Amino acid sequence: MMNREELIKKWLDNNLNTEEQKAFKLLEDYNNLTKMDASLKGFKAPKFSVEKSYRTLKPQLKPEQSSSKKWLKPLLRIAAVVAIALSVYIYTSNLDTEINTFVAEQNTIALPDNSTVELNANSSLSFNENSWADNREVKLNGEAFFKVAKGQQFDVITSSGTVTVLGTQFNVKERESYFEVTCYEGLVGVTHNNKTITLKPGQTFAFIDGKLLANEKENAVQPNWLHGESSFKSVALKHVITEIKNQYNVSINVEDIDTSRLFTGSFTHNNLDLALKSVTIPLNLSYSKSGQSILLKRE
Repeated sequence: MMNREELIKKWLDNNLNTEEQKAFKLLEDYNNLTKMDASLKGFKAPKFSVEKSYRTLKPQLKPEQSSSKKWLKPLLRIAAVVAIALSVYIYTSNLDTEINTFVAEQNTIALPDNSTVELNANSSLSFNENSWADNREVKLNGEAFFKVAKGQQFDVITSSGTVTVLGTQFNVKERESYFEVTCYEGLVGVTHNNKTITLKPGQTFAFIDGKLLANEKENAVQPNWLHGESSFKSVALKHVITEIKNQYNVSINVEDIDTSRLFTGSFTHNNLDLALKSVTIPLNLSYSKSGQSILLKRE
């Protein structure tokens, strides 16, 4: 069980999962913490120095009078509380909002400018709401479909490259050795390895396993994963296996199989056996299940 300090820290980072959120609400000072957080969001205090304030008050203090000692300590305590509150406010106002999805989970996110993001399974998205008016920027790890409201430049930053638009619809997938951007509406700029290309509707940029793949025309108006299906065009089996694990809570092992073999096809997100058959049959493979563990093998 996570202790109180760890729960509060994750709460300040906006990073509590469902179970941790329940535990946080059971804390004795939960109401006080949430009230303080709500107050601090609208709190803008001038710069305050305990030491400077004390030097200003010191000439007026009369050490020989015991009454001065009675209110000096409370005064310093109040000053310390204000300083701590100001520090917490500055800290929380600079925090990014982070949204995470688990295996087999998707989430719809509304950004401050009414842009929307559909976050695919096992992915994360972060942005800073306080600086959003001047800097429309999100960080993505995983896969997401964006509908961007028209306005100033909008950047999606990944470890593989940056996607830049003004207002459009596009999909970004960034996983291990896999970076793919598809434009569905408007124009999309993709910066990768210090080079920038522009995608028109239906065009895709794909850099997979260190290779730039041919740009094939995409006729769909949205990615298939939004409708419960993952699709691939000449993609190595290892990436297909990774996506199955993202959509189902299973582990997958391979037995004497070349996972660099290319797969073209799709699998459903709501039926594990059907998904496995959709992938294994075209490649002349078979599978066996033991609990949440799956073994892929040759026929």
